[in-house]
Amino acid sequence: MVTVLQKASGLALLSVLGFCSTVAMAQSPPPTQDPSKPSATQPTQTRQDAPIAQPDTVNPKNSKEDVEAIGNRGVGKGVNFYSLEKEIALGKQLAQEVEKSSKLIDDPVVTEYVNRVGQNLVRNSDARVPFTIKVIDSDEVNAFALPGGFFYVNSGLILRAQEESELAGVMAHEISHVTARHGTKQATKGELMQLASIPAMIFIPYSLAGYALYQGINLAIPLTFLKFSRDAEREADYLGLQYMYKAGYDPNSYITFFERIQADEKRRAGTVSKVFSTHPPTPDRIEAAQKEIARILPARQEYIVTTSEFDNVKARLRNIMFARKVQDNAPNKPTLRTKTEQSDKSKPQPGTDSGGDDRPTLKRRPDSP
Repeated sequence: MVTVLQKASGLALLSVLGFCSTVAMAQSPPPTQDPSKPSATQPTQTRQDAPIAQPDTVNPKNSKEDVEAIGNRGVGKGVNFYSLEKEIALGKQLAQEVEKSSKLIDDPVVTEYVNRVGQNLVRNSDARVPFTIKVIDSDEVNAFALPGGFFYVNSGLILRAQEESELAGVMAHEISHVTARHGTKQATKGELMQLASIPAMIFIPYSLAGYALYQGINLAIPLTFLKFSRDAEREADYLGLQYMYKAGYDPNSYITFFERIQADEKRRAGTVSKVFSTHPPTPDRIEAAQKEIARILPARQEYIVTTSEFDNVKARLRNIMFARKVQDNAPNKPTLRTKTEQSDKSKPQPGTDSGGDDRPTLKRRPDSP
């Protein structure tokens, strides 16, 4: 029985490998700078499009609604078999798997900027673990944070964002998954389910439990993680809006980014990636976020919308990605062929002289004069 319990715990631990961000989005060419946009030379500026109306003062009902109490709240409480130390160790192990199968951007200007934006959000969050933030070289619009604060931002997300506040909004959402400890809470639920299914595992060894083990091993590779529950996504929306507001960013940018993604999907169906399509930014989530902005976030005279540094980093990253694509498409670059392709090349092609006995010959008909 002890052995069975150990196997059940192992299966549940592997199930934590299957989770991902809901911000994996439609791939689209990076937008050009709109000359009609406000000047980005100042770090703070007033948004020109109509923002969501916010009250001058708010009366929070509890600490979770009080943005001034951020950092001193009980965010992340609940049934959880993992201590913070175990969560960090688990995240470190998963991060090693991610970096084995991903190419990281190592440009110091890009990585320092993204890390600085992320760490500013972390300082204005309920985080109880340190964060390690890196950039993955990928065209996919995506970002994901592993348990314990190991955070990865795809270059495609940076290029798709039109303003720094949009990038900050997505990053704040992912930071919220870590502060609320969604990953290890989900793993805890998996362990409880596995313990409840021990009798079935004994008598049906090839049941769904075995299938989950197989999937869990495969899901150690990034960009194929399972999704969080809708409730977890709503909580991450809720907390993320508070964190970006606390850091000085315009919370309306989070709504703007998701609305643009929705418009892209309506205009060109199928543009949303498969990873993101099961839990898109649904209209009810957008509506809920708008209500929270209008209810719990007091109005400010100015917000950080974008900076000239964001534009410079984005241009630098675009050049890096372009140079990588040119190198990948170089004509003299070695290519791999399958054995079948190599065999086919050894066969004589139609209409060519093979130089052997298979060449066509002319013969005289017996009845010809």
